Amino acid sequence: MLVAGLDIGSRSIELLILEKGKIIFSQETPTTFDPLSQCHKLLRGRSWDEMAVTGYGRKLYSRDHEALTVSEIKAHALGARRLFPDCRSILDIGGQDTKALTLDENGNLLKFEMNDRCAAGTGKFLEFMARGMEMSLDEFGNYALDGRPGVTVNSMCTVFAESEATSLMAQGKRPQDIALALHNSVAKRSLAMLKRVGLKLPLAFSGGVAKNPCMVQLINLALGDNCLIAEAPEMVGALGAAWFAAQKNRLPWADANS
Repeated sequence: MLVAGLDIGSRSIELLILEKGKIIFSQETPTTFDPLSQCHKLLRGRSWDEMAVTGYGRKLYSRDHEALTVSEIKAHALGARRLFPDCRSILDIGGQDTKALTLDENGNLLKFEMNDRCAAGTGKFLEFMARGMEMSLDEFGNYALDGRPGVTVNSMCTVFAESEATSLMAQGKRPQDIALALHNSVAKRSLAMLKRVGLKLPLAFSGGVAKNPCMVQLINLALGDNCLIAEAPEMVGALGAAWFAAQKNRLPWADANS
């Protein structure tokens, strides 16, 4: 039996298909302004027996398609624990939201917090700042690694932070130092969320921002290298959704204790 997980996020859509617990297909595509059309393109030519959908677009998709739905919190908890059975906390920084979760020793959710009301502390914030410094998001993380501590960006509002960065430029601060300060502001906000939900180590860091080398370095520095990152951190939600579908169908290999 093939089970699929579809994670419809605000910035990207991920599809993952499992067979006997093994990933046999995974792919990502931009969400754009027509997520359903993007889903159809992603699913074209693929086959599965059961699908579960997560992400902000899950209800939109399930309205006209036969599929299970699972919350983002549940999907990320399942996905992270399948990859890292010992993880006790999860930090997921996506395009337009950040999630902080803590789990008990059996993987059950203890507490969570989610920032989904503005771009502050998300991938969108970093993307906006990278654009302001005339570089790609991929370049921005590596560029910030050359920054030196000492510069601070206090505002987490995207508009005000841009003004603050512009002011720092005018003061003659090194662009690399400003880039590091912007990453630091996101890291501090994320760590504060984790603290509020009762951070337990080790931590699984997921979402597209987990591919940013500067963010990884800052989170690891704060947690003493107790940060676990998947090879494809953006696929954790889709993996969790697929695992949810497998559990709903009582597939032996998806037993919660396996």
